[in-house]
Amino acid sequence: MTGNFWLDWAITSISLANTILLLWLGFTLLLNAERRTWGSWMAGLGLLVGGVFFVSHTAIVGLAPTFPTQGLPFWWYLSWGPLVILPFAWYVMVLWYVGLWNDHHTKLFRRHIFWFGLTVLWSLLLFSMLFIFSPIPSLLDVASLNLSALPSIAGVPVIFPVYTIYIILCIFLALDALSNPGPTNRAMGDLARLRARPWLIGVSVSLILVSLIVIGAMSWVVQNSGRLFYYQRQLNVLGGFDLAIASLICLAIILIGQAIVAYEIFTGKTLPRRGLLRYWRNAIILAVGYGAIAGLSLVLNLRTIFLLLLTAILMTVFYALLSWRSYTERERYIDHLRPFMVSQRLFEQILTQTKSTPAEVDIQTPFNALCEEVIGAKVAYLNALGPLSTFTGPPLTYPQHIKSDPSSLHEITTQFSTSGPRAVPVDAATYGGAVWAVPLWSERGLIGVLLLGEKRDGGLYTQEEIEIAQNTAERLIDNKASAEVAQRLMVLQRERLAETQIIDQRSRRILHDDVLQQVHTAMLKLVSAKGGTPENITEAVDLLGDIHRKISDLLHEMPATALPELANLGLGRALQQLVSKEFSTDFEDVVWQIDSDIEGKVNSISPLATEVLYYAAREAIRNAARHGRKTDQTTALTLAVGMQWNQGLEISIQDNGVGLIENQQNDNGSGQGLALHSTMMAVLGGELSIESLPGEYTRVTLALPSED
Repeated sequence: MTGNFWLDWAITSISLANTILLLWLGFTLLLNAERRTWGSWMAGLGLLVGGVFFVSHTAIVGLAPTFPTQGLPFWWYLSWGPLVILPFAWYVMVLWYVGLWNDHHTKLFRRHIFWFGLTVLWSLLLFSMLFIFSPIPSLLDVASLNLSALPSIAGVPVIFPVYTIYIILCIFLALDALSNPGPTNRAMGDLARLRARPWLIGVSVSLILVSLIVIGAMSWVVQNSGRLFYYQRQLNVLGGFDLAIASLICLAIILIGQAIVAYEIFTGKTLPRRGLLRYWRNAIILAVGYGAIAGLSLVLNLRTIFLLLLTAILMTVFYALLSWRSYTERERYIDHLRPFMVSQRLFEQILTQTKSTPAEVDIQTPFNALCEEVIGAKVAYLNALGPLSTFTGPPLTYPQHIKSDPSSLHEITTQFSTSGPRAVPVDAATYGGAVWAVPLWSERGLIGVLLLGEKRDGGLYTQEEIEIAQNTAERLIDNKASAEVAQRLMVLQRERLAETQIIDQRSRRILHDDVLQQVHTAMLKLVSAKGGTPENITEAVDLLGDIHRKISDLLHEMPATALPELANLGLGRALQQLVSKEFSTDFEDVVWQIDSDIEGKVNSISPLATEVLYYAAREAIRNAARHGRKTDQTTALTLAVGMQWNQGLEISIQDNGVGLIENQQNDNGSGQGLALHSTMMAVLGGELSIESLPGEYTRVTLALPSED
C-alpha cells in the first residue's frame, strides 16, 4: 500500500464496498429480471464484470504493490480486461434501455448507429493494443513511473490517448442517449424513464468525472515518466488518484443501484417492488460497514483470526437486524390485513333480514383500510363494470365525501387485456385526481376498474402494492355481488313461500268452507230432485256452476307458468308482439335486428331460461318506455332490439333516451325490476349488463352462454 494510514484505509474500504455492491446488483438484476433479454443479460453481466474488477483492485491494494508478491501479477493483469469492457458495456446498456433497437426508423437510431459502430472498432483496437501488439506494463513499472516498454509517440505512450478517447466517447454518448430516449415497448416505461433519468444522468456525470481524473492521472504519469521521485511520494499521488476514482465509482454504483431497485429500469418489471429497495439499503449498510471494518483490519495488519472474528460478529449482527426487520414487516402486514379478516356475520344477516331491514355488506371499511393503510393513496375509486355492476351498487370512493363519475370509464377499458399491464396511467383532470387505472378481472372477464391517485408520500406504487390493491378490489366486488345475489334470492324465496302459504291457506279455506259444502248441498238437491220439482234441479245446477267458477278463480290465482305465446311464437316473435301491443305508442321508431337463423338456436334453450329472458327483456323495454323520453320532447324516442348468437344467445335493448345516470339523479324508478331480473339471469349462469351515456343512450344486454 502507500504507507499512509488514512489513505490506505479509505482505498481498501471503498474498494471492498464497491465489490459488494456491484456483485449484489449484478446477481439481483439477473435473478429478478422478468424476461432475460440480451439487454438484461448485458446489464447484469456488466455489473458482475465491475465486481470482478474491484475484486482484483482489492486484492492488489491488499497484497502491497511495493514488493513482488505471489499472485499479485494475476490480479494486476486480470483488472485490465474490465477496464476496457466497462465503459463500452455502460454505453451498450444505456442504448438498450433507451430503446435504440426497438425501432430502426427513429432519430435515436440514426443518431447513434454510426457512433456505436465506431466504439466497437475502438474497443477492438484497444484490446489489440493491450493484449496482442504491446505488453501490459507491470504494476511495479507503473508505480515507479517506468513506461519505457510501451510504444510511444513523442514520449507519450500510444495506449494513453487511445484509452482517453475511448472512455470519453462511451460516457458522453451514453449521456446523449439518456437525454434523447427512443420509444419504449414496456408498460409504463416512459414513467420509469422519467423517474430514473436523474439517477442515470448522475451516473453518467460521475463517470465523466472519473474519466477526467483518469486523464489527469495519465497526464501526470506521462509528464513524470523517467524522473527521479521519492518513491513514497509517487505512491501517495497514485493512491490519491485511485481514491478519487474509486469514490466517484462508488457514487455511480449507488446512483445506478437506486435506479435499478427503486424503479427496476433493467429488470423489465412493470413497477418496482418494495422488497428490493429495502434490501438495497441493507446491502449499502453491509458494504460500508464491512468495508470499513475489514479495511481497518488489513491496514493494521491484524492477524487472520481477528479478521475472521470481526467478520463473524458483523455477519451475526447484520443477520439479527435483518431478522428483526423481517419480523416487524410481518407484524405490520398482519396489522394491515386485520380489516380484511374481520367477519361481517353475513350468514346471520341474510337469515334474519326482512324487506324493511335488508342485510348490508360493508365493503367500504376494508376499502378505506386498503387505500389508507396498505397503499397510502390520496384518492381512490372502485367501479364495478359489466354484469356485476348491477349487484354492487354505486362506486366506492376514498375519501368517502368525494364523488365518482363512472361515465368516462369506457374510454380506458379498451386499453385493458388479461395479458396487459396491471396498471395504466390516466389523466388526473379527467378522472378526479386518479393517475392510475387498475383493471379488475374474473373468469367472466373485466368486472371493474380501480382508479388510484398519487401516493401520499409522493413515491411510486410498488409491484406488491398494485397486486394487493388489484386482488383486494376484485375480492370486494366479488363478495358484494355474491352477497347481493344471495340476499335477493333469499327475499324472492321468502316472498314465494309467503305467497305459496297464502294461496295454500286460501285454497284450503275455499275448498273446505265453500266448495265442499256447496258440493254436498248440490248432491242432496240432486238426490231429492229424483222425486221432487224442477226448481231443485235448477238450483243444483246453479250451485255446480258456482263451484266451477270458484275453482277456476282459484286456479287463476296460483303462480302462472310460462307464457303460451313463447311456446307458440318463439322468443323473437313474442317480443315483437309484446312491443306492438303494449308499447305501440311509447316509441316513435322501433328497429329490430334479429339474425335469420336465431329461432332455431333459441329452441335449444330450456323453457325456464326462455321465460326468464322474456321477462327480463320486457322489463328493459318497459324502463325505456317509462324513463327514456327526454323532457324537451324534441328528440324522437327510438328503441333498438337485437338478437344474435355469439357462443350463446345475446339480446340487446337500446334506447336513445336521457340515460341511466340522469334517471338515478332524478330518482326516477327504484331499479328493483332490473335488479330482480339480473339475479335470475345470474342463477341461470347468464348475465345482465347495463351501459349508459348520459343524454345519449342506455343499453341493456342479456347474455346466456350456450350449454355445449
